[in-house]
Amino acid sequence: MSTSLRTGVFVDVENVNCNGGRAMSYAVLADFARRDGGEALRMNAYLAFDEDRARDDTGYRERAMRYHFALRASGFKVIEKKVRWYRTEEGKMVSKANSDLDLGVDMLLQSNKLDRVILLSGDGDFVQVVRAVQNLGCRVELVAFQNVSYDLRRECDFFLSGYLVPNLVSVPGKAPAWGQEASRVRGTCYYFNPEKGFGFFRCLIGVDNLHLTEAGQAGCPYKEVFFHRSCFIADVDVTALPSRDIVFEFTLAPEASRDGCKWAAADIAPVSSYFRNGNGHRK
Repeated sequence: MSTSLRTGVFVDVENVNCNGGRAMSYAVLADFARRDGGEALRMNAYLAFDEDRARDDTGYRERAMRYHFALRASGFKVIEKKVRWYRTEEGKMVSKANSDLDLGVDMLLQSNKLDRVILLSGDGDFVQVVRAVQNLGCRVELVAFQNVSYDLRRECDFFLSGYLVPNLVSVPGKAPAWGQEASRVRGTCYYFNPEKGFGFFRCLIGVDNLHLTEAGQAGCPYKEVFFHRSCFIADVDVTALPSRDIVFEFTLAPEASRDGCKWAAADIAPVSSYFRNGNGHRK
């Protein structure tokens, strides 16, 4: 019998798109779900679809269909939430299409046959669902980008910024592959010496064995990278360092061994300076 982790992925597409993950690769997400030899039994993407607009707007309909086909090609089931329009007392038309209930019910029911659930959303409304799924014996992992509920992060068994997953949100340009010399990668600062102005980032170069967090361990997917504050190319409040919450993007460069670290960071900037309005596009 297979001993691989039976995994389910549940994506709150609208929340992800509005909070930094619009450019997310669903193919990479599917590979992430299969890490450590896991088996992705369920992969669901919940999104809004405006049928009324689709009837009259050919461009909208074609874009939506291409997007849906791309998700299905990556192995995801697309669950559409129909957009409903309402007129306010002031006569203004407003839309509503919330998939939270659909996602929460499916995650709860389908977790009976899963070992691991990966939730992509920053919405704190899922806290109670996460607890219920955990009470069924299922591990719940959270992947999100910006504006993530602290309560949701705290409730889940594991949280990982989507920006840190190699190639989940690609780095523009033709740089070498993620993790290679001269490549652009992302990481967080776990140590900073304010007097001398240097510190160390930790970045992922793989997604297996995420429980191994010491860079010297065999099979550890993390790489330690030396940096100096003179290499920042955007304004950074260094008094906030070290921090697990601030994600930086930087170029990997060879470094003469410094405290056992063989890599240095160049052209460093916080991800927030690259992504505007949570849409995943460069400034």
